Amino acid sequence: MAFRRHLRVGSDHASQSGVRWTMHEISFCEGIRTVIEDQAKTQSFDRVTTIRLEIGRFSCVEKSALDFAFDAVMKGSVAEGAALIMIDVPGRAMCYDCLQEVELNDRLAQCPDCGGEKLMPVSGDVMRIKNMEVE
Repeated sequence: MAFRRHLRVGSDHASQSGVRWTMHEISFCEGIRTVIEDQAKTQSFDRVTTIRLEIGRFSCVEKSALDFAFDAVMKGSVAEGAALIMIDVPGRAMCYDCLQEVELNDRLAQCPDCGGEKLMPVSGDVMRIKNMEVE
């Protein structure tokens, strides 16, 4: 009998900076596949139908390349054919000029509150598996 469950797994994949090539996204997907296969063994499921990834705005992940790599890397695994849902996570930074935590669209942007340039990112630089629907 097939049934559907939601699993939460806490796998964080650190972001990569610099030039973006599809190779990085393939590596990310290989890491995701490893997590899925490990969870399939420990949680005893046969198929992943949906996987949700939270992708930080500062993570430097190219979503179209990740989508392409996901389909290719998941072939032959319990996640083959699974729907990939990418959830944007805003980037946040502490402004040392106005001492406010602010949301940013770009890691190098100025503080939207005071125009300051002394910003330290505090979130939005991680990609992680939020949950999976499995059978």
